[in-house]
Amino acid sequence: MTPIKAEKREVVGKKVKKLRGMGKIPAVMYGAGEKGLLLEISGHDFEKVFKQAGESSLVQLEIGVDRKNVLIHDVSFDPIKDVPVHVDFLQVRMDKPIKAKVELLFDGEPPALKLGGILVKVHHELEIEALPGDLPHQIRVDLTKLQNLEDKFTVSDLKLPKGVKTYSGMEEVLALIEAPRSEAELQAEEAQAASGIESIEVLTKKEKPIEEGEVKESAGKEKE
Repeated sequence: MTPIKAEKREVVGKKVKKLRGMGKIPAVMYGAGEKGLLLEISGHDFEKVFKQAGESSLVQLEIGVDRKNVLIHDVSFDPIKDVPVHVDFLQVRMDKPIKAKVELLFDGEPPALKLGGILVKVHHELEIEALPGDLPHQIRVDLTKLQNLEDKFTVSDLKLPKGVKTYSGMEEVLALIEAPRSEAELQAEEAQAASGIESIEVLTKKEKPIEEGEVKESAGKEKE
C-alpha cells in the first residue's frame, strides 16, 4: 500500500495560497464515520503517488503515528499550470465493500484494423464494487479479440480480478470496430450536410410577405 505523509492543517481560506507557494497541497480527509480532518501534504510526494495509484487504488495516510487507509477521492487542478491544488481523501473500512470508477486499459491491436476497420472506444472507465484491498488500479480491455468488422467488446468479455464485480449490463459495449464508409456513403453525407446549409441560408434570407393593407398603411404614412 502506497504511503503519503500528512500533517494536520491550521491554515484555511485565502491563506492556503502561501501554503501552496511552499510546495504543499491543502487536503481534507473524511469518511468511516469520523469528522473531517484538515491536512497538508507534500505536492511532490502526492503527484508521484497519484501517478501510480490514481483515484481507485488504496493508499495510506501517515498522520503522525496514525495510519489511515484512504482513497484519493477527488483532486482539484490549477487550470493553467495543471497541477493539483486540493485533494479530498475518503477514509474506508477494510471489511466493507465500496464502489469506485476504475480506468479501462485498452491493450493490444485489433486485427480488424488491417481490414480497414475503425476502432471506437465507447467507455474509458467502469464502475465496480470490491473490498478496498481488492480494488484494481486499472481493468484490461483485450483489443486483440476484435478480429472482424462490426466486432464488439462488451462487459461480459472482461476478466475481472477476484473479489471484483460490476453492476453494468453484461452486454454494455466498451469498444467496437466500425466498418469503413464507402465513397458513396461519404458523398451522401456531404450532400446531406450541404443541403442542410442551403436550407438555413434560404430561411435567413426569406422575408415575410407584405399584406395589401400594410402597403396602404405604409404609403399613407409616407405622404404624411
